[in-house]
Amino acid sequence: MFSPGKCLEEALAAAQAEDRLTVGVYESAKIMTSDPDSVSFCVLAVDEEFECDVALQIHFTLIQSFCFDNDISIVRVSDTQRLSEIVGDKATQLEDAHCVLITNQDEGSWEDPALEKLHLFCEESRRLNDWVPEVNLPAR
Repeated sequence: MFSPGKCLEEALAAAQAEDRLTVGVYESAKIMTSDPDSVSFCVLAVDEEFECDVALQIHFTLIQSFCFDNDISIVRVSDTQRLSEIVGDKATQLEDAHCVLITNQDEGSWEDPALEKLHLFCEESRRLNDWVPEVNLPAR
């Protein structure tokens, strides 16, 4: 059975192993601005801080809009702590796992089966007018 959360975890682990992760709102914005074609997938993490931080909400709105305009698949997760655990050292260095980007490989980023499934999941969600689907990450 297809599990978007499990696929997301696998895609993040594969991207981390290949050094294709960008973690943090500002770091992600820099990559999107300088080289939008290099971005394959975007994960936005919502927590209690998001609810109280208007600046973070504005950043999320701008990142979502950018992703839509540049055909970048995007999902939302509600467990920032679990996402931080998955992306590991990068999140602890930056203390900001609210936005995580997976960038393309030089050749064949679509060869990652988990990432391919996530792209299809996002495409199907958009057909159902769910533009930023929420994905539940599996517990450890």
